[in-house]
This record gives sequence, C-alpha cells and structure tokens, in this order.
Amino acid sequence: MSVGPLEWLTVPSPLPSGPLTVGITGLGVAAVHFGPEARPPGSPDCTDARRTDRVAERFAGYFAGRERTLALPVDWRLVTGPHRTVLETLHRTVPYGEAITYGRLAQRSGVFEEAADSPGLAARAVGQMMGANPLAVLVPCHRVVAADGLGGFGNGRVGLEVKRWLLTLEGWLAPTLDWDGPG
Repeated sequence: MSVGPLEWLTVPSPLPSGPLTVGITGLGVAAVHFGPEARPPGSPDCTDARRTDRVAERFAGYFAGRERTLALPVDWRLVTGPHRTVLETLHRTVPYGEAITYGRLAQRSGVFEEAADSPGLAARAVGQMMGANPLAVLVPCHRVVAADGLGGFGNGRVGLEVKRWLLTLEGWLAPTLDWDGPG
C-alpha cells in the first residue's frame, strides 16, 4: 500500500472548538486538529470515500458515546524521537475513561530517566509534548492531567472547555448542569 501524502477532510464534532481537521494517508490518520482553519493552505482533499467514511463514522460514534475507541490506524510520520515515545505510551496505556498525570506519563514512557531527580521538569516537558500533539483526540492528550487538577490544554479557554468536554464524555469527570454531550 502506498503511504502517499497527507490528504485532508473536515469531520463534524460537538466540541466547543467546532469541527476537526483530519489528515490521512495510506497508512492511517497522521493529524487531527481542532477547527477547520488548522488545515494547511492548498492541501489536497481526501477523495477516497472508503477512508473518509470510516474516519467520519468512527469519530461520530465516539462523540455520540457509542464507541470507546476510535479504532483507526495511526500514521506517526509527524512525530519523532522522545515525543513519539511519550505519545505512543499514552496511546497504548491510557484507555477511555482513565487519566494519567503529566509526571506519571513521564515516568511510564521511560524517556526521562536521566531527569529522575527533577520530576517537575519531566512533567513540564510532557505538558509541552501534549500541547504539540499532532494527533489530538486519537492520541488522547486530553487524558493527561495535572497532579492538582485538569492542567492545561491548547487554545486557551476553548481548549480547556474541549478537554473538560472529552473527559466528561468518557466519564472521568461528572457532567455539570450545562453538559451538552450525549445522554
């Protein structure tokens, strides 16, 4: 199978940030970004209906609360080195409905063994890696939280609302009176 270039589609979402922009290749999903403006200018649309339908169906099922996993293949091409190791550890070991602290993910990944005497630095490095995750939602950086609360999430206030929405969908946070997710 040809890996090919990134081709793009927009996937509807109920998230406070609006639709997702998803980049796919012959290997799988290589990018998931919040909002349609995240798409690179002049980038090609994905015209393979089989792939686009599968991606759209998996996200729709997840957002509706029918699916606990997206079960989509991942193309890791946009992430390398320690960043990839940390994201792969997150993807592989933190399932739906669970969360992990930045510091614990740093330990679990094994990337920061030299920084064992500086766990705060390792936790901050993981936080930066989560902020630079090119595979949002699919590689669930929303499940990485601070030791004393939710922690941050890109895009300021809207990003934190997205994190809260996803953690509520997955049952890690209790719904509030204004919860607008699936029943």
